[in-house]
Amino acid sequence: METHEPYLSGDPEYKMVLIVRNDLKMGKGKACAQCSHASLSAYIQARKDKGLLKKWMNCGQRKVVLKVDSEQELLEVVRNAKQSGLISVVIQDAGRTQVESGTRTVGGIGPARGDLIDKVTGHLKLF
Repeated sequence: METHEPYLSGDPEYKMVLIVRNDLKMGKGKACAQCSHASLSAYIQARKDKGLLKKWMNCGQRKVVLKVDSEQELLEVVRNAKQSGLISVVIQDAGRTQVESGTRTVGGIGPARGDLIDKVTGHLKLF
């Protein structure tokens, strides 16, 4: 697969953002697993748009992990992304380890153009 640096060619940057609920105090491995679920779920939705996937792949499949302080904040960010027409997912845990079954742990937004994602996530800090 050919890759290039979008900022050198003038192409827009494409990325996926994963949003972790920091209030749950999940262990690193648990948070990583939940982010993996979110990225895969968002990727499955993105498969409907081969052009979008190609652009994201050519940008190196960039993923950025951010944090929120509550379930309410997570749902608000994901709702805003969905209203903006972005691929948006929320992961609910099965409850086998650190959190109760049904707990919303991570959101995923994109892949999409970075500037569009930044409109709904730009205020969040890195995880």
